[in-house]
Amino acid sequence: MRRFENQVAIIIGGARGIGHAIAERITKEGGIVCVLDVLQSELDELIKEKIVQNVFVVDITNEVLLNETIQNILELHGRLDILINSAGIVGPTATKIEYYSSLDFQKIININLNGAFNITKAVLPQMVQQNYGRILHIASIGGKEGNPGMVGYTASKAGLMGLVKGVGKEYADTGVTVNGLAPAVIATPMNKDTDPEMLKYMTSKIPMGRLGTVEEVASLVCWIVSKEATFNTGFIFDISGGRATF
Repeated sequence: MRRFENQVAIIIGGARGIGHAIAERITKEGGIVCVLDVLQSELDELIKEKIVQNVFVVDITNEVLLNETIQNILELHGRLDILINSAGIVGPTATKIEYYSSLDFQKIININLNGAFNITKAVLPQMVQQNYGRILHIASIGGKEGNPGMVGYTASKAGLMGLVKGVGKEYADTGVTVNGLAPAVIATPMNKDTDPEMLKYMTSKIPMGRLGTVEEVASLVCWIVSKEATFNTGFIFDISGGRATF
């Protein structure tokens, strides 16, 4: 399929894991893909392997630099059709709130939630002007149902889902859709930082009894951000192997 012919997509956190798989899929389907991440060496590999057209080293908590980068992309390509935000950190795991430091909590909120606010705000003016756009944030089943021992991550992803629902309704009549995706545990490099017992607990909650794959996530993402998805906004999609209860 060539669903993304002549479309420009920005993928935040696309240097590895879920974002990498999405970048590869959209490129194969004809899209022009720009990846923003903080991982310089992984970004270099994306260019070397010709997976994407442009890469930018950007910390999305830096609103000034982020806005400058969006303007650079618009100058390069003249339009912006898709934003997919897969950036995020897990933070401490297997840690009850009384032992969870305020600094760790603020860091996770800053990246996972404030960063999502910054990038959404940055791309909307262009999309509204075009009367078309697709914004998708990768949230988490933990934000829906809660993961014990991960209060920072859980709170940040719950907040992210609130952002999606609110902004989706704000722009519902503009041709721009704003949605979220709540995966259960997906096999990615980020899980290397997760306590093994916590990972075992989260996997045991999945009725299918396994981790999801980045390819499965990319497949659903590409439908949500395509022109086929016209009547969905402010919604949190599920990809949890049966874990989600709502």
